[in-house]
Amino acid sequence: MNPRVTDVRAIADYQLEIRFSNGEVGIYDCRPLLDFGVFRELRDEAYFRRARACGGTVVWPHEQDICPDTLYQDSRKLTAGPRS
Repeated sequence: MNPRVTDVRAIADYQLEIRFSNGEVGIYDCRPLLDFGVFRELRDEAYFRRARACGGTVVWPHEQDICPDTLYQDSRKLTAGPRS
């Protein structure tokens, strides 16, 4: 199982800065999602910035969420987790 989200911060250009349970920090780009179904609401920057970590993933108030495995696998890592 991939690490889960422990903290998230919405940053510029519809990107999320995510801290994972293994200590890694990554950037996930949400722009490719903005033209699809329930994710269209995220185009409103004020709403997008309401992202929060919940249940190991990222959620928004109107029940949008992104698979935690996708967030981990597709994020550009800024820091590595602890060495084994």
